[in-house]
Amino acid sequence: MSKLTNPVLMATIGGAQGLRGEVRAKSYAEDPVALGDYGHLHSLDGRSFEVLEIREAKTVVVVRFRGVNDRNAAEALNGLDLYIERDNLPDDDLDEDEFFYADLEGLEAIDGEGKSYGTVTGVFDFGAGDLLELKGPGKRPVLIPFTEWSVLEIDLEAGTMLVDPLAAGLIDDPNDKPESPFTAQGSKPPKGK
Repeated sequence: MSKLTNPVLMATIGGAQGLRGEVRAKSYAEDPVALGDYGHLHSLDGRSFEVLEIREAKTVVVVRFRGVNDRNAAEALNGLDLYIERDNLPDDDLDEDEFFYADLEGLEAIDGEGKSYGTVTGVFDFGAGDLLELKGPGKRPVLIPFTEWSVLEIDLEAGTMLVDPLAAGLIDDPNDKPESPFTAQGSKPPKGK
């Protein structure tokens, strides 16, 4: 197997399930049991996995791979990430405003004046919506919300995405003047005698 040129993470294998070589896996496909519909899955160390059976079980899928026939072989796969080549994902299933995470990585984030805020180095979901990690030269990575308010337009051809730096939290609002904690609202300084 040759190295994947544009890998897309599809699943992470968990523990063994039963004695016949089945494993529990976290599927990142929109339809979790569609994991086997994209052809062979691959690990980054070059191994290839063919899905023979797959079924849903609560928050995971239970998968049987060709050649994994007992609990020991299944346990040896625990924690393994499985990928497919980006080209194996069907673009025609996407709506106009949908994107694969792999397509967003590497895009340059620019504002309306063309100022760059770095490139997308990761896409994360910690449970409260998608976040894009931006990294600029000599800057620490920052996370911005992947919403229609902060990311206004994506141009995959040009390799850029138009951001609203204020909505994305990349700049502070110049109209927000911090109030001094030492002056009370509406009070006047005491008059001297």
